[in-house]
Amino acid sequence: MSKVKIQNACSCVLKCGMAEVQEFDTSESAKKEAEKMFATMNREFCSKHDFTLTERFGDFTIFIKARR
Repeated sequence: MSKVKIQNACSCVLKCGMAEVQEFDTSESAKKEAEKMFATMNREFCSKHDFTLTERFGDFTIFIKARR
């Protein structure tokens, strides 16, 4: 099982209804979903945050950090 997690979810994540944690049968399917979510966040969210996508042991985490 591989997971996609959103760390420090902002209000944009909550408003759009993205799940903060999702589980997948394969690392490949988790990677596809993580990349899709990451692209959506960069394209459609309010631009008050920076997003970083990392992979560790087959799990993917999108970190959200406020811009300065």
